Amino acid sequence: MKKISIRILQTAILAFVTITMAQSDSVSEDIILMNDSIQLPGTLRYNKTLKQQPLAIFIHGSGNVDRNGNQGQASQANYIKLLSDSLNKNGIAFYRYDKRTSNMANMKFLMLGISFDDFVKDAKIAIDNFKNDKRFSSISLIGHSQGSLVGMLASTAGVDSYISLAGPSDAIDKKMTEQIRKQNGDSIAGLVEAHFKELKATNKIEKVDPNLMALFNPQNQPFFTSWIKYNPIEEISKLTGIQILILNGTKDMQVFESDAEALHKANPEAQFKLIKNMNHVLKTITKEEDNLKSYTTADFPLSSELVTVISEFIKK
Repeated sequence: MKKISIRILQTAILAFVTITMAQSDSVSEDIILMNDSIQLPGTLRYNKTLKQQPLAIFIHGSGNVDRNGNQGQASQANYIKLLSDSLNKNGIAFYRYDKRTSNMANMKFLMLGISFDDFVKDAKIAIDNFKNDKRFSSISLIGHSQGSLVGMLASTAGVDSYISLAGPSDAIDKKMTEQIRKQNGDSIAGLVEAHFKELKATNKIEKVDPNLMALFNPQNQPFFTSWIKYNPIEEISKLTGIQILILNGTKDMQVFESDAEALHKANPEAQFKLIKNMNHVLKTITKEEDNLKSYTTADFPLSSELVTVISEFIKK
């Protein structure tokens, strides 16, 4: 057996001690914020040794996304928690919360109806909770996917910078029609387009095509009506007085480089960056067959370039 050199052993021990100390410097607080009767449980993680540090608040995308970036057994990518841990190591505090639709305690209230504006109110409640907290030197919103538009609308008083992360540039009716056309062809996409047109004109679809009932059932129609009225291109162009960063991955199958480019064109003062080989759940993908796999497991690595770009932007 080969002898291990004293120098290598000392280096390994030092690295272990450094990592352990860094982990012990970070503390977590579980916080439950309330929007009327809606519970928004979340986790704040920060470095207790720093007198002040910037705070990032993460706003999730579509679906029943929890604070970690998971949706039950269907999606276990854990990307929000991984981003939180990575930014913490760079001296950035991070707050992440369960989307109102992921918390079973909210179901009896959500059955009464939900509006896109409810997501904006939830984000503003998180901002208000921390905007006077002396532990934090600034507040940055990170809006992911659907949360990109939510973040634009929530970026009011108390927000110092805003990051659009994989944010669509089109209104939801156009974006969804485009996605369905790619997946199901022109025939189904034409029906979707017609239903959205009727919904925009009358706030109601009188006769839903049976093939689209899961999408346009009567319970969903008010939500779509509240969402359609916002166009990301128009909303990002209104943002002034704060720093803006627009990011998208080159391996994103849901939101494309052209979306980020369109958002940047609408607000040319914003910083803009395409992250090589990053997909929609913020993982580095080198093989195309791994793209979908990365949605269901935390095994794929978070994009290190993403962490570097966000850290530099927030801390500058």
